[in-house]
Amino acid sequence: MNTIEKMEWDPKYSVDIEEIDTHQKKMFELFNQLIDIKRSEIDTKIYMNKIAEISEHSKLYFRTEENYLKKTGYPDFETHSKTHRQFVKSFIGLRREISEDIENLTEGVIMELRGWMINHILTLDAFYVPFLRIHKYLEESK
Repeated sequence: MNTIEKMEWDPKYSVDIEEIDTHQKKMFELFNQLIDIKRSEIDTKIYMNKIAEISEHSKLYFRTEENYLKKTGYPDFETHSKTHRQFVKSFIGLRREISEDIENLTEGVIMELRGWMINHILTLDAFYVPFLRIHKYLEESK
């Protein structure tokens, strides 16, 4: 049963914005708690609460990130925010599936969601880091 590896936050995930990095760390912590819940096979209500907490925190995390991107005029903002909406939508679907049958929360589903988060940070988030650094440099040099 213990086949899902927990997520360890690493400085390579940093986007050089402490507030966003803090949200990332919280998402990793929430996923690790979900993995612990899955391992202990607790009742459905606890699963549902953790899924809801991940869903709610992802909205806050994504909204914070999008505010930075919008404020700086990030050129790929629409595409980036669309991926956020797709993630939130998948969580809504997962909540519904779990409420119908707890067995729908498989290790594969958790690994897929965890993989999405890591991939998103290492690819799409990594794309905006240089843009934000340049923007910050230009603002500070005015």
